[in-house]
Amino acid sequence: MQSFVLSSIPRIEFAPGCLARISAALSDQLGAGTCVLLVADPALASAGIIARTLEYLQRGGHKAGLFDGFAGEPKSSTIAAAAALARKIDAHCIIGLGGGTALDTAKIAAACAVSGAPAETYEQCRAPLPATLPVIAIPTTAGTGSEVTSTSVFTNSEGAKVWAWGTELKPRLALLDPELSLTVPPAVTAATGLDALVHAVEACTNRRRNEAADLYCHRAISLITANLGKAIGDGADIEARGAMLLGSCFAGIGIENCGTALAHNISHALAALAPLPHGRATGLAMFATIDWVAESAPGSFARVAAAMGEHEDAAAAVEAFKRLVQSTRIKISLEGEGLELNRPDKLAEKMAAPENAPMLDATVRPIGKGDLLSLAQRVYALR
Repeated sequence: MQSFVLSSIPRIEFAPGCLARISAALSDQLGAGTCVLLVADPALASAGIIARTLEYLQRGGHKAGLFDGFAGEPKSSTIAAAAALARKIDAHCIIGLGGGTALDTAKIAAACAVSGAPAETYEQCRAPLPATLPVIAIPTTAGTGSEVTSTSVFTNSEGAKVWAWGTELKPRLALLDPELSLTVPPAVTAATGLDALVHAVEACTNRRRNEAADLYCHRAISLITANLGKAIGDGADIEARGAMLLGSCFAGIGIENCGTALAHNISHALAALAPLPHGRATGLAMFATIDWVAESAPGSFARVAAAMGEHEDAAAAVEAFKRLVQSTRIKISLEGEGLELNRPDKLAEKMAAPENAPMLDATVRPIGKGDLLSLAQRVYALR
């Protein structure tokens, strides 16, 4: 009989249009007239989502500052800027609105705003986190599941992709409003959806998997498999968008409890070599290595196949995953991405970096030093 601990899950509110509840939710959590910092993806401005959020907050009697000075994935420099603004306006709460960049920035900025220390202070758990400002997370993409995790991933000043972890970083509340994802373009829908799917698959097949987390992971796999194509094909399909948002959230619960594995190790290593979008890099990393990993966990991958609606067999999971990736029409080859494809040894070196070691250790198939180069070659050979 397996022993396990299932970590606490933040309050989750799911409903089309529930963004309108942000002011009431904030009052419920922290009282009336709270000063907040809204960390929002600047791409949401054109859809009016940022203005609408600020209006809801101000109409409810809350004071709100806005930080939207970032692009790409979270960086220590932008985290510092967000934390400085939170201190300047004396924010008592930080709201993250957007994809993983906005949410992870909000979470670690909530710690830095209290301590005044840079984000690097907390990377790889080098120092204990302070009692952070409370965070409310409002995802607008179905990908990272950051709204329910106690991890914040960011790039430090040396260009390495690192992470901070601690229960202090877990949001108090996740507002899941499918309407906010209706404007996400097909390519981003595909990449973020694959990221969520890989989260769920890795969490229920790695060394740390457990029966309780499997419930969330397998449901996430079912939701994403059945709805990713629909969401890509018709962005206005609110049912598909809602299913993807729930799938991403459930996958987030999975990785919160069990972590990730080889595909995320590779995607983090790739990010240290070239500015690849995380979701696409993670999906391609699993595309290249899923068969190799599945050989060591046929039972777990058979259950993945069943969750995908396939015959309960590990080989069926491998083929179904590859078909799904191909059906999204994302670019498979890494040619022209700024990588030296004739130097897989450089990728193998990054895979072995200390900040990426936990993901190797969690992988169900033991990975020797010699395996790193052959796995890197697999990724670089994708066409």
